[in-house]
Amino acid sequence: MTIVDVRILVEGASDVEVVSKALQGLALGSEYNITISAIIPTTNLEIAKSATAGADLLIIATDADRVGRELAERMFRELGELVGQVERMKIPMGHDLEHIDVELVRKELKNTLVRAGLKSLQVLPEYVALRNQLFDLKGKHEMLIQENEELKKNYQELEQKYGELLEEYSQVLEENNRLKESLKKRANVFKLTDIWKELFGETTPPDERHIAEAVEKLNLGGKIIVGQGHIYSEDEDLIVELLRIVHLSLSIAQAQKEGPQVEEKTPEEIEEPETRFEDF
Repeated sequence: MTIVDVRILVEGASDVEVVSKALQGLALGSEYNITISAIIPTTNLEIAKSATAGADLLIIATDADRVGRELAERMFRELGELVGQVERMKIPMGHDLEHIDVELVRKELKNTLVRAGLKSLQVLPEYVALRNQLFDLKGKHEMLIQENEELKKNYQELEQKYGELLEEYSQVLEENNRLKESLKKRANVFKLTDIWKELFGETTPPDERHIAEAVEKLNLGGKIIVGQGHIYSEDEDLIVELLRIVHLSLSIAQAQKEGPQVEEKTPEEIEEPETRFEDF
């Protein structure tokens, strides 16, 4: 069980002798589980503050006269926040051990301790309520610690994801800048109908799939793009060259499809062929 630290504040050295004499007849340790750790003779407030700070119970023992009462009231107000509890004790008039009633002082001291204990019982319900609040707060604190750990973990995951997204964004931004540079150079986007007519005087260009097939066979993928009735390349000459190849290929294919036109002759018109130099 915890020992209760009790300190007694008196007005002077003679009061120390009176209180010490009265304490000799009290078994405070066994009866009340308390110890008188100090008897402080002073009326100086600063000394009193230094000497009493941290006590579980402070007993202000002053004379029963007006001066003693005023001193006790002043000390009570100033020292109340420095100790656990403050209690007033009246010392009978007279400071001569030969004439003072030590038994009366002992009785007053014992009654003071009893009053302090009874006052403690009065605040017991409040103490229990505060203890319950403490337990609730402790439980909430543990929950908050757990939530904090989860939030830390989520934050780390989000921070990692943010880094990945930032890297991806940088790549997209870099690609976007490259596209912007390409767009600055582009201007070489032509409608197939317009450029085909300009090059070959034909109003109807071939199907886009033929041009796309030529792009693939000539390994021009990425250099020339065909679609949506348009053709694009950074190099206009490359477009012209491709379309000429496509036009020539289509012309040859069309000629092969139609075949040579042979004029029929009568037997009389058939003559022996002349031998020419060019045939050799």
